[in-house]
Amino acid sequence: MSSQRVLLLFLFALSCYALDFRNAVIVTGENPPARAKKTATMIAEEIEKRTQLRLKVVTQAAATRAAIVLAKGSGVAEGFSVATSAQGGRAVATVTGNDDRGLVFGAGYLLRQFRMERQKLELDEMSVRTAPKTQVRGHQLGYRPKTNSYDAWSVPMWDQYIRELAIFGNNTIELIPPRSDDDDDSPHFPLPKIEMREEMSRIADEYAVDVSIWYPAMDKDYSDPKTVEFALKEWEEVYRRLPRIDVIFVPGGDPGHTQPKYLMALLEKQTQLLHKYHPKAQMWMSPQSFSKEWMEEFFGIMQGEPKWLSGIVFGPQNMYPLPYMRNRIPKRYPIRFYPDITHSLHAQFPAQSWDWAYASTEGREGINPRPLGEAVIFRTYNKYTNGFVTYSEGCNDDVNKFVWSGLGWDPDANVKGILLEYSRFFFGHHLADPMAQGLLALERNWIGPLTGNGGVETTLGQFREMERTATPQLRLNWRFQQALYRAYYDAFLRARLLVETAQEQQAMGELVQAQMRGSLSAMEAAERVLDADMLPANVRELRQRVFELAEALFQSIRMQLSVSKYRAIAIRRGANLDGVDYSLNNRFWLKGRFAGIRAASNETDRLKMLDEIVNWTNPGPGGFYDDLGNMLAQPHLVIGDGFEKDPDFLRSALMGFGSRTPQDGWRTSWYNHAETMYDGKVRMRYTDLDPKARYRLRVVYAGDQPGIPIKLVANGSQQIHDYIRKPAPIAPVEFDVPAEATRGGTLELEWTRPPGLGGAGRGAQVSEVWLVRNKM
Repeated sequence: MSSQRVLLLFLFALSCYALDFRNAVIVTGENPPARAKKTATMIAEEIEKRTQLRLKVVTQAAATRAAIVLAKGSGVAEGFSVATSAQGGRAVATVTGNDDRGLVFGAGYLLRQFRMERQKLELDEMSVRTAPKTQVRGHQLGYRPKTNSYDAWSVPMWDQYIRELAIFGNNTIELIPPRSDDDDDSPHFPLPKIEMREEMSRIADEYAVDVSIWYPAMDKDYSDPKTVEFALKEWEEVYRRLPRIDVIFVPGGDPGHTQPKYLMALLEKQTQLLHKYHPKAQMWMSPQSFSKEWMEEFFGIMQGEPKWLSGIVFGPQNMYPLPYMRNRIPKRYPIRFYPDITHSLHAQFPAQSWDWAYASTEGREGINPRPLGEAVIFRTYNKYTNGFVTYSEGCNDDVNKFVWSGLGWDPDANVKGILLEYSRFFFGHHLADPMAQGLLALERNWIGPLTGNGGVETTLGQFREMERTATPQLRLNWRFQQALYRAYYDAFLRARLLVETAQEQQAMGELVQAQMRGSLSAMEAAERVLDADMLPANVRELRQRVFELAEALFQSIRMQLSVSKYRAIAIRRGANLDGVDYSLNNRFWLKGRFAGIRAASNETDRLKMLDEIVNWTNPGPGGFYDDLGNMLAQPHLVIGDGFEKDPDFLRSALMGFGSRTPQDGWRTSWYNHAETMYDGKVRMRYTDLDPKARYRLRVVYAGDQPGIPIKLVANGSQQIHDYIRKPAPIAPVEFDVPAEATRGGTLELEWTRPPGLGGAGRGAQVSEVWLVRNKM
């Protein structure tokens, strides 16, 4: 063997050498402060859970003993250094925190780097010095009925979750007050509301984590001194009982809806009272849900630079973009981001290019890992803020929380690298890459038309292989169960969608024969096809596994995936097990139409009504049809900037979803629609029209905002119709297109809702559009 090859093998052996910490002790030094003791306990307990090794905590260690040394240093706030090496034949890891938080975060970093398995605790040599680049890095943890899991968590569960967030560099949690827009009680509460908030505040303080409280002003009239007096007394009880409060954040709406001048006067008084119990605590607010008129009043107040106010929060239901807000608010006030990471529809940042089948079944609060999407949101807006506290309604968004925490520490961090650390810590180093890739695959499952997404089956195959080889401990891991639940649910849904789509096509084929067979016979044949149970046995097995995993998740982390089985507060609050069998075709709409057709008095009328169904999407010769909520049938929709540049869809068309589903008798094309947010415009563009022809428009207005009027203008100035109420029940409406609008061979259409409304921002919602060429 050549000397060069020997050298290469020697260098390779050195690079593979791992430091062995199986027999290590955790060294705190003499008279360690409480948080250093807590940090040492955290290290010992997290290692024991994964290795069966219980490392002793000591004040000093023998020179021959492997050690994890905790030390106090100085430097940038919350920063730390971690250095590992072999010293005299023993492994030594030194964690030096610049302050109490830095020590906790440094210990968390060390835990994330360890390779841990039964009776094994190894680490490579390293030398790392780092500090966070984002000031505020937090998540809302609401102990209240309107969540999909949090209301059932015990004190030890909260301790564990807050600890895990701290391990990944999280420095803030946000609580909910005893009274908000929730039911007063939950059947899942293990403790009364105020007592659990006391415990959560105490736990946060032990890990050196700030406590913010999202505190809506719920009462009707704060111009009334008696209402203000009541609010001061009610809030004071919370100030008095919680051991740690760093921030009070009051949203301007959703819930609560108070004119800015009265809201700000209330908050000035609340700030004075807050300082009686927590002298350094800050008061923040957001202009959430404000109309244009109220926004201008708010901006006027801000120009006076109230001294009691510490900052502004930018969250959901803000009619102006964040960059605009930053320009209008005096620079002395930082802006904290309050991004919605928990909802997939009817939300601040809806899931992009989401298939209606997912929306109608997995719903608004499904298990939703969106690592790359969340990174787009973070990187689009981080430069305008001093940090974030995310909006969360439960553990369904767990992956998203840790992505935000990782990017908050280092905005340039690689998302895959964040997922690798997440997976190594929570699933073990052998599964670090497979699970990281699996979470990215779950995100891809949700992007684009589901019928054409064969990657869904690939994703399930990958998770099934991990499931097959999983240890008993891993099978009990709620995060692993969540990923499996999504993989199985997605695959079952796609298989059922393909079956039900084929059934509808076959049923429509039966209706085409109505002229020859007769209307009643054709409808009877179509109904037999629609009602037939055509799911193969292997697809039923997927469904069974979904139910098994739902039960496992209720037992492990108290996820309430069903109203009837697990006492979830509502289906839209994460209880998507109840939607697993919802119709994925037009079966209920067709059967409803059939009932009306059978009531017709003669065959001619019945055949005419069946012909309308069969030719529903046919615009006739020279015409055009768009199903604006269907990504495969919207050729004339102007998309705009798209999610990558406009993640909150202020300048882009969004695929939105209605308040009812095909299960309720709506057409699938009515459940989805194109929409824009706030004062944006839904745009369509037609080219190569016949300049000499006359056209008319047939439009279906559906959506989830039936009370908000909608207006249609052609080519920027030619009004097709003024603001009108959307028809109820839903039905197509027709309008003539002025000849001058198409004389140039192009036609541009723009739909808007009344400007300056604020609120949730939705309303300009269009489901179907036919441009029909009139017969000469």
